Amino acid sequence: MRLSAALLGFGVKLAAAVVSLEVKGSDFVDPSNGDRFQVVGVAYQPGGSAGYNPALGFDPLSDGSKCLRDAALMQILGINAIRVYNLDPDLNHDECASIFNAAGMYMMIDVNSPLVGQSLDGTAPWTTYTSAYLNRSFAIVEAFRHYPNTLLFFSGNEVISDADSGAIDPAYVRAVTRDLKSYIAKHSDRIIPVGYSAADVRSVLFDSFNYFQCSISGDANDTSRADIFALNSYSWCGDSSFTTSQYNALVAGFTGSSVPVFFSEYGCNVPAPRIFTEVGTIYSDQMTPVFSGGVVYEYANEVSDFGLVNISSDGTIDILQDFYTLQNQYNKVDFKTVQTTKANGTDATAPVCSSKLITTKGFETNFTLPKLPPGAAEILAKGVHPLPSGKIITISDWNVNYTVRNPDGSTLVNLAVKPLANNAFNMPGTQNATTATATSTSTSSPATSTAAAKNAGLGRADLVWTPAVALAAILPCLFTLLL
Repeated sequence: MRLSAALLGFGVKLAAAVVSLEVKGSDFVDPSNGDRFQVVGVAYQPGGSAGYNPALGFDPLSDGSKCLRDAALMQILGINAIRVYNLDPDLNHDECASIFNAAGMYMMIDVNSPLVGQSLDGTAPWTTYTSAYLNRSFAIVEAFRHYPNTLLFFSGNEVISDADSGAIDPAYVRAVTRDLKSYIAKHSDRIIPVGYSAADVRSVLFDSFNYFQCSISGDANDTSRADIFALNSYSWCGDSSFTTSQYNALVAGFTGSSVPVFFSEYGCNVPAPRIFTEVGTIYSDQMTPVFSGGVVYEYANEVSDFGLVNISSDGTIDILQDFYTLQNQYNKVDFKTVQTTKANGTDATAPVCSSKLITTKGFETNFTLPKLPPGAAEILAKGVHPLPSGKIITISDWNVNYTVRNPDGSTLVNLAVKPLANNAFNMPGTQNATTATATSTSTSSPATSTAAAKNAGLGRADLVWTPAVALAAILPCLFTLLL
């Protein structure tokens, strides 16, 4: 993708399509108008863990042409945020970040990866909490802090999954949160939130929440305190309800939160096909006073069969029916009202850290955090080396050059990203007919096209941390199916 010589010759600069959001109390807030922001997101890790390969020089945000293809489809769907799990700080992400920015989409970035030395070992975190690990985590911050659409960083994902891990991991995850926030405060020109993405294992979920949102120093300026808390939840399965799914228990448990809470993954795929009836509840008055939306798992189909599209090895895409089912559910929601609700206006008080906040026997109650490992203080003070950098660039061509097929085998034509106005973000129901239209030009039958698309995902491993489908998480769904 080329910089537009004509535009640059006239000194035209690409306006930021999104405004950098801020955290105020339990809300994401648009500082330009005071509106509370609700996440309408999708997990974006094409290829699963194989989609990130530093040795071969690629990750999910390193190929602008593919990001353009996917951003165009996400605009049609109504997405305003993507979550990206595994990234290489040494690669250039300017094209992809600029494309998603212009398309009106924020980026939630995990600082860890499945590779050795690039995440905490949950069974012995003290062995992996090293200066090399922090240098790599800080490098992710450096690579993405310049983009206005970088919404937040996740310091950990599903590290705590039971009472045993709850006994040893919380202090180290909180220490990483502290270190990332300290690095951002010293080296970034704006504050970018840092928080944790938890498994929805109810026996330790609220203990994890209380451990990370409380203030050791007794005030909200505690640098080790999480700015946000998210959960990967798969308790709404099929045509469930607010109470059957136990969403009511989540709302009750997080009411009064001092930080934004949202689903960092949702979208149970048993039973199939998915019908996404939880969407109407997530963005309803039952949940929006407490939750800030959610991230559907996931965009690209892998062996675990959660995808909205199938991506073939040649880059062509087959849209799955789940894509349109989800779009239909989004279109039932009045997002213009949802996204223009004013923030709560007052900051909830962070609880003071105390063993009284913890209810699970054996869960960590010590809030004395690990000190920086040897050598990390210098990195924190001087910055990482070599120093990654990023900037929004001008994109000269917004047209998609990959074939994209509907579930019936028809092909989308004139597919392109539609750059949004300054300070705008994407919203369901605004990019449908004008962005792409269908024409029955495909020579393959719907059955053949679907089968080929299904096979395209086989043999690729999902993320090392697959969705929270541990027994504790799926029992409610299985029980519901048996009733």
